Amino acid sequence: MKIAVLTSGGDAPGMNACVRAVVRSTINYGYEAYGVFDGYKGLYEGKIKKLDRNDVGQILNRGGTILGSSRLESFKEISVRKVAVENLKALGIDNLICIGGDGTFRGAMALNEMDINCIAIPGTIDNDIASTEFTIGFFTALDTAIDAIDKLRDTSFSHQRCTVVEVMGRNCGDLSIFAGIACGAEIVITKDTGYNEEDILKQVQNAKRLGKRHVIVVVAENITDVFKLAQKIQEKSGYEARATVLGYIQRGGTPSAFDRILASKMGVHAVDLITQGLGGYAIYTKSLDVGHIELDKALVTEVRPSDLYSYLQKLN
Repeated sequence: MKIAVLTSGGDAPGMNACVRAVVRSTINYGYEAYGVFDGYKGLYEGKIKKLDRNDVGQILNRGGTILGSSRLESFKEISVRKVAVENLKALGIDNLICIGGDGTFRGAMALNEMDINCIAIPGTIDNDIASTEFTIGFFTALDTAIDAIDKLRDTSFSHQRCTVVEVMGRNCGDLSIFAGIACGAEIVITKDTGYNEEDILKQVQNAKRLGKRHVIVVVAENITDVFKLAQKIQEKSGYEARATVLGYIQRGGTPSAFDRILASKMGVHAVDLITQGLGGYAIYTKSLDVGHIELDKALVTEVRPSDLYSYLQKLN
């Protein structure tokens, strides 16, 4: 048996730990492990190499992905996927483990319908795969965001400012709400909370009246222009206001212990499924307990973290 692994979409801390787990557990079963470089684009271009144990040594603590990643919009076309399937079949590979976010999952579903036995593993800092409580990389990105906001708070307090911080997450507000609670933010804005500028300004004005020395506003990306929001806050509240976009710094860095353990368990579980002759599944986690669900249900079945907004409201 031959098992290939790829990472696709945005990189996430812990992907390397997962690749390591897939390769080493495959070899421990006595099977051959292969790495696909640069995601689905590399699969289409035939960038596939056999890997041994040493190829994945010293990567457990590295951020990013040694296999590389990319986005290939044309992978939606069946003609492109047929070339990718032919590249795998030419090497006698029938099993593929795909690590990534929702786009990666959709690619895995499409390949699974073309006689490639696929297992998908959620690896994305956004935590936006519905069927899993947490994704690989989320908690490391959260730690990075918390560290940055803590440092911004020091300056915010010193200068009596309102600091507006944009956090990544694409269409998911988990990074923002988790960071907001961990950092004691006065206001958190996500798609779930909605964006009511008048209400936000009133909350900041009220903080000023109460004598709060500083205010932290955490905003999920794709909600509003944080620089314009900071300008309006400064004009209306009496606070000096500044905006900071954390950006791609949240994607990199050494994976946390949680992400390393989660990634390792998910990688081993994926290989276990393949050795049992099972395919067309996605791996999920509830805390650190891992399981699997049908791949075509993974993006619609809700297994989300418990609602934290009610806690945030009671902390301010």
